[in-house]
Amino acid sequence: MQAMLDMEKRAYRKNLSCDGLIYLGFEEHQIRLINLSLTGLLAELKPNANLNGVKDIFQSLQVSPIVDIYLPDIRVAGEAEVVRAESAEHGIQIALEFRNLSYDVDNLLYNRRAYRKNMTAPGQIIINDVVHAFNTENVSVDGIMAHIQGRVSVELGAVVHFSFKHLELQGEAEVMWLEEGPHSTLLGLKYIHLERDDIPGVPRFVRDEKTSD
Repeated sequence: MQAMLDMEKRAYRKNLSCDGLIYLGFEEHQIRLINLSLTGLLAELKPNANLNGVKDIFQSLQVSPIVDIYLPDIRVAGEAEVVRAESAEHGIQIALEFRNLSYDVDNLLYNRRAYRKNMTAPGQIIINDVVHAFNTENVSVDGIMAHIQGRVSVELGAVVHFSFKHLELQGEAEVMWLEEGPHSTLLGLKYIHLERDDIPGVPRFVRDEKTSD
């Protein structure tokens, strides 16, 4: 009976060979898909200088088993949980279960240029010399989507100062867009100046800027 159930589970897996990226240990690594299902995937990760074996993977996952993935060939990006890792003939095989995905990234990720990681954490922003508290909706290497309780008067193109302790991030940003609701304001902010050069915990996953006719 168990063998039949295992065969049924395997039947939902589609063999698929395409490249992608995984953000693991604060670094992006290339992966090659082996198969894909509605709930997860199996991929091969080639060892490199900073990731020589399964032990290194588990050390990278000690903080959280949740990783970010980007699969451009099937237009999927988001978060997944590493549920298994084992050595294979040509590298390391990792099994992932999907947790939070965005589909059709031709319209989402590509138009935004960089991957936006869903993240809810508090911060502060100064607008017209007034300090406002905000919660992030998502964060990328280019900017932040910030949610402020209450209506805020700010113009497009305004330069604001922000502080985001969760990522130890602060600096200046430009207001690129805003949405006002009855009781809150949503701001799209693009970094102008940061106090640090990198944003640990947020992958770049920036699309290729080359265009084709």
